[in-house]
Amino acid sequence: MKKIVILISGRGSNMQAILEARLPLTVAAVISNDAAAGGLATAQKHGAPTQIVDHRAFADRAAFDKALAAAIDAYSPDLVVLAGFMRILTAEFVEHYRGRILNIHPSLLPSFTGLHTHRRALEAGVKAHGCSVHFVTPELDHGPIVAQAVVPVLEGDTEDRLAARVLEQEHRIYPQAVEWFCAGRLTITPQGTVVLENARATAGALVVPAPER
Repeated sequence: MKKIVILISGRGSNMQAILEARLPLTVAAVISNDAAAGGLATAQKHGAPTQIVDHRAFADRAAFDKALAAAIDAYSPDLVVLAGFMRILTAEFVEHYRGRILNIHPSLLPSFTGLHTHRRALEAGVKAHGCSVHFVTPELDHGPIVAQAVVPVLEGDTEDRLAARVLEQEHRIYPQAVEWFCAGRLTITPQGTVVLENARATAGALVVPAPER
């Protein structure tokens, strides 16, 4: 059975979704860079071992990443899962886990990389928004995309309302992507795209707003 390590910084709602999905894998550990992260208690309630590697205890990002990698490697995981981990990782760290580190981002990548994605989506006037699971590469939010979910942007939406709808979809697609990886169904092509083995094909289109009949 495959083993994963989950990294969190806060409440860890995506971590919780993965734990509650009861996937055919072992959560070897949940590691946080903040001892006050609410997700640590949630992980413990689900029987997942927890560990803290406090970034404030290190002189620089490189030293922290070295210690974090050592903590992760002690569990020999097949996959590292970023679930609201709010630290920018060094290229050396990312390269160490090339092809086996996933992140979820609250936008339809490559649109709206970085922070404040929901606010920027509303300001841009897009009609559809969503979230993306992707492999992590040294370039922030630009790794090969595994899965995406789309939500409509509704009239009168606020940043919080839109964020809540996107988060609901994050909790659906992140466990699925982790399961696909652990089942060996994901392949990164030489072109930097992801192929899902035995994917269900559809020619259907999503139109937002829906056309009148």
